[in-house]
Amino acid sequence: MASDRSRYGLLVSAAGAVLLAVSVFLPWYALDLTPAGASFAASLTQGLAGQLGGGSLPQLAAGAHGSLASLSGREIASLTAHHALHDLNVVLLVLAGIVLVDALVTLARGTTGPAGGSAGRVVALVGVLAAVGVAYRMAVPPVPDGGLVALSLREGSWLALLGSLMMVLGPIWPRVSLEHAHGGALIRV
Repeated sequence: MASDRSRYGLLVSAAGAVLLAVSVFLPWYALDLTPAGASFAASLTQGLAGQLGGGSLPQLAAGAHGSLASLSGREIASLTAHHALHDLNVVLLVLAGIVLVDALVTLARGTTGPAGGSAGRVVALVGVLAAVGVAYRMAVPPVPDGGLVALSLREGSWLALLGSLMMVLGPIWPRVSLEHAHGGALIRV
């Protein structure tokens, strides 16, 4: 029975699934204003001030132009996977749920299945699918239209990748067998 799934591996898979599920609601992308976006915002402000008229409004708009230009390249907002990835976030939550249920049910039964068995392979496959989806969205983030804003990676995407890799690692976690020195009893960890 040296090929049984490790309890530590099941815990690693469960922790990875929880981390993946939580990361969907953490910031994945920083929304940065591009120079073109800052210029557009400044011209829009100037245009609105000119249309609305008024004595000091154009002067205020001119002062805002410098402030908007300084925002170029800075984070103005953050987006979670829940907001930016409309379909992938649901897929990631379902994949995390599958792994979490498998790990917790197996741990609750107090038995572990074979590492090479179907349950271990399914969990590893689910982890690989999640890792591929996360890595793809890290390498190819959704592109905002118009080029006025740009996206850069935040901590949520990295935690999602870590959680996915933990889900892959769990089923292949080595099972350690120790032989008790006095009684020859086999202790499995």
